[in-house]
Amino acid sequence: MTITQGWQGRFFEDFGIGDVYQHPLGRTITETDNTWFTLLTMNTNQAHFNRQVGESSEFGRMLVVSPLTIAVAMGQSVIDTTQNAFANLGMEDLRLTAPVFAGDTIWSESIVLDKRESSSRPAAGIVTIRTRTLNQDGVEVLTFRRTFYVHKQGAAGAASQFPQAATPLALEQV
Repeated sequence: MTITQGWQGRFFEDFGIGDVYQHPLGRTITETDNTWFTLLTMNTNQAHFNRQVGESSEFGRMLVVSPLTIAVAMGQSVIDTTQNAFANLGMEDLRLTAPVFAGDTIWSESIVLDKRESSSRPAAGIVTIRTRTLNQDGVEVLTFRRTFYVHKQGAAGAASQFPQAATPLALEQV
């Protein structure tokens, strides 16, 4: 039996300027997601949790609160970009380019804009990406640039924390 590690994410050496990663998981935003996130973050603008207010707006329905859209988009990008990162250094040029509504499914993709060695951390590098998020119709709803520290291959901080099993995993007898 061979043990094969699951996807471990990209390390600094794996990033190439101009590479585009279409992140594999879309996410449908529900009304419950929107209400809970709005109230959790203490956003008191009723356009996000009061149907009557939403319906009387220029959009004719409640809007998904922007920080939820941003959080999902950033989360969608982790599998391809920051699985091995240890610090976000900044977000810039964040633009909410179209509204998001409950029931929309959003997808994100990122392009590598820049990478450089870290002068203070020899086991890491700094990568800058631009992420854009599309709804189910292909309309861009969000775009931002993000810079992060990411481990190099073999860095101690990137070592797997998977525990050693007391007994090996084996095929069951039929």
